[in-house]
Amino acid sequence: MKIWVIKIGTSILRGSKDYSTKMIIKEYCKSIIEAKKRGDKIIVVSSGAVGLGCIRLGLEQKPNDINSLQAIAAIGQGYLMSLYEEYMDKYGFNVAQILLTRSDFNSRKSHQNASMTLKKLLDWDVIPIVNENDTIADEELKYGDNDTLSALVATSVSADQLVLLTDIDKLYSSDPREDSKATPIIDVHNTKELIDSNIPTSGEFSSWGTGGIKTKLSAARIATESGIKVHLADGRDPKILHDILDGARGGTVFHPQAKTITSRKSWLAHALHPQGSLHIDFGASNALKNKGASLLLVGVKEVEGSFQSNQPVRIFDSDGIEFARGIASLSSENIINILETDSTFEKSPIVIHRDVLVLLN
Repeated sequence: MKIWVIKIGTSILRGSKDYSTKMIIKEYCKSIIEAKKRGDKIIVVSSGAVGLGCIRLGLEQKPNDINSLQAIAAIGQGYLMSLYEEYMDKYGFNVAQILLTRSDFNSRKSHQNASMTLKKLLDWDVIPIVNENDTIADEELKYGDNDTLSALVATSVSADQLVLLTDIDKLYSSDPREDSKATPIIDVHNTKELIDSNIPTSGEFSSWGTGGIKTKLSAARIATESGIKVHLADGRDPKILHDILDGARGGTVFHPQAKTITSRKSWLAHALHPQGSLHIDFGASNALKNKGASLLLVGVKEVEGSFQSNQPVRIFDSDGIEFARGIASLSSENIINILETDSTFEKSPIVIHRDVLVLLN
């Protein structure tokens, strides 16, 4: 038995000359049911609310203003769920709608609640259909793409594999539309090297989606850090999902990292929205990186932003490189006040405890 998370992009669900939206969802549902009958558990992270809302309204272009997008998402989300429910029901399975925003993962408690809900639905043999809650979320609360959300969902349920279905066949060393010497990248063992490289990150080649290659690389990095294999595959032919669920591979496969992190550490590193930053000295950064220490106030040199206690912050070393994130036990105001009034500490206060701190790979 495997736990799969399958992310389906907007550009796929809008359909093509070969497959209508209904045909694509019908074929995907058929493949998912076949895998479930083999004993697998599956969560679908489905984009498409805005795209399908535009179809229902007869709009040829996606609006740009937030109010129109939220209203269109409300129309499209209902239609999207009706299609999944229609075809899953034909095969005797129930679906459940899960709408999430960044705020739903902003506390450990809410993150655990989302995780437990998803796991309970899987226990009941229900297929969760997850989407970002575009109808109410403002830009600050949005992940902005379902690639990132799918990776966070995968880590929250300790999935085995994540499938990113998009409208490209695989990752390339450069844009194949512009470079005849572009070579396909079949296997990736270190996503950080790709993110730091010059691989083009602009493309889904569509105005309808909100992601791109960059978000897929980031999603792959989040998932593989937690030991999850990731497939990037061309979903324009819906039969590809059947093949992957049956043991084939996507066009590009991202392999799990040798050194993985826990779901809690993944939440700290990727799910939270940092409210500020701390710049620390060499001694403090060395203690965090190599000695498993907590961050003490004596090591803090500069505070950026305004945050309260128990809010997430970025941590920068003496070279100005972000290398960790954590939950601050003191507010930015308290830290600044203490540093300004007392630069010598008999016993330095803990700013971030090691249990709520994670080093970034």
